[in-house]
Amino acid sequence: MHQLTLAEIARGLADKKFSSEELTRALLARINQLDPQINSFISVTEELAISQARAADARRAAGESGALLGAPIGHKDLFCTQGIRTSCGSKMLDNFKAPYDATVVSKLAEAGTVTLGKTNMDEFAMGSANESSYYGAVKNPWNFEHVPGGSSGGSAAAVAARLLPAATATDTGGSIRQPAALTGLTGLKPTYGRVSRWGMIAYASSLDQGGPLARTAEDCALLLQAMAGFDAKDSTSIDEPVPDYSAGLNASLEGLRIGLPKEYFGAGLDPRIADLVHASVKELQKLGAVVKEISLPNMQHAIPAYYVIAPAEASSNLSRFDGVRFGYRCENPVDLTDLYKRSRGEGFGPEVQRRIMVGAYALSAGYYDAYYLQAQKIRRLIKNDFMAAFNDVDVILGPTTPNLAWKIGAKNNDPVAEYLEDVYTITANLAGLPGLSMPAGFVDGLPVGVQLLAPYFHEGRLLNVAHRYQQVTDWHTRAPNGF
Repeated sequence: MHQLTLAEIARGLADKKFSSEELTRALLARINQLDPQINSFISVTEELAISQARAADARRAAGESGALLGAPIGHKDLFCTQGIRTSCGSKMLDNFKAPYDATVVSKLAEAGTVTLGKTNMDEFAMGSANESSYYGAVKNPWNFEHVPGGSSGGSAAAVAARLLPAATATDTGGSIRQPAALTGLTGLKPTYGRVSRWGMIAYASSLDQGGPLARTAEDCALLLQAMAGFDAKDSTSIDEPVPDYSAGLNASLEGLRIGLPKEYFGAGLDPRIADLVHASVKELQKLGAVVKEISLPNMQHAIPAYYVIAPAEASSNLSRFDGVRFGYRCENPVDLTDLYKRSRGEGFGPEVQRRIMVGAYALSAGYYDAYYLQAQKIRRLIKNDFMAAFNDVDVILGPTTPNLAWKIGAKNNDPVAEYLEDVYTITANLAGLPGLSMPAGFVDGLPVGVQLLAPYFHEGRLLNVAHRYQQVTDWHTRAPNGF
């Protein structure tokens, strides 16, 4: 049963081939047996999962139906879950049990999903390798010596290892799409505001966006259907109708205009990845798409702009973790200043401390105009580049990452090298655009992903292109050895 996709699980439950409780118990046993190898879970919620599975079976027995009713999933451990530890991968929140459910969690629960547990992640979502977690690094199921990507590496590794069919994730600079690419999955970052951020512990509020990680575009469509929608509790949520994402999956790609930015294929891109990207383009051309070279001239400024804006927002968001109200508190503080300093110094890991310091500097008197304001201006230029490009093309295609998954520890002493792995993904966050990564092949036994970008609220177009591509390729069906 562990090889079933969400869509296949829905059909199996509807046809009474198995119950949600049977499926849930099988996957929990699999997690207990195999997860110690990859460390993809922080918390396994066995009692909750079995009670939710029984409830889902009862709902089906009463005549209720639904694509996700009884489907097991996991939640990235920055989505608040009532009464369950929500750690954000940090010592700072190791003892924090959320008093409420995030909107994403409650929406998926209403749809009937079963929560198997909370997945590992880079501390406060800061990282591209899932090595900064207080609970230890996550290993890539395709090769235990390599990273799974981050910050949603726990969700990605768990799905890739067939420990569960799908999981929630978040994307601030590529943290859904990059781990999807490095573990052979389909990952979707929706338009900013499409999915509520209420109850999602913030890293950088103007960039963060929740989304699904699964094996297929069809499964991502099912999850996004439940996750998307306006939420009055989130001031950045956009009141836009939610279409039927599954209905358009099989639409023809005849005449679809694909843009290939020339900036994507310069120095820094592994030529073997470039070859697979071009191979995916040829498959889409066979399906009727037409290809055009385009330019995104301000892409070169994306990394420096992002690594001013994101740390600046992080330094503000993380100021609430002070040892006073909740979370980690140092022992025997001598006064309030000592409480603040030691609680934060002991509770936050090195990468989080680094980004807080960079952000505080960028926002400090005398430097705000020189750094933060300039970065916001670059952000607008990047958005303008995309708007001009989408006048001529329907989607933009390119590599998700410039390199293959690297070895664990290889970039620990060079944070900038790790930051550069986000070069193709962060522009979508800066502009607020939807983006999707889909599996497109392997190099040296490691997965490679191709990224698609579309105009605002055109997630359905991304899912359509990815689904049609997955109907003529089998990269998304491959599983790591031993899983």
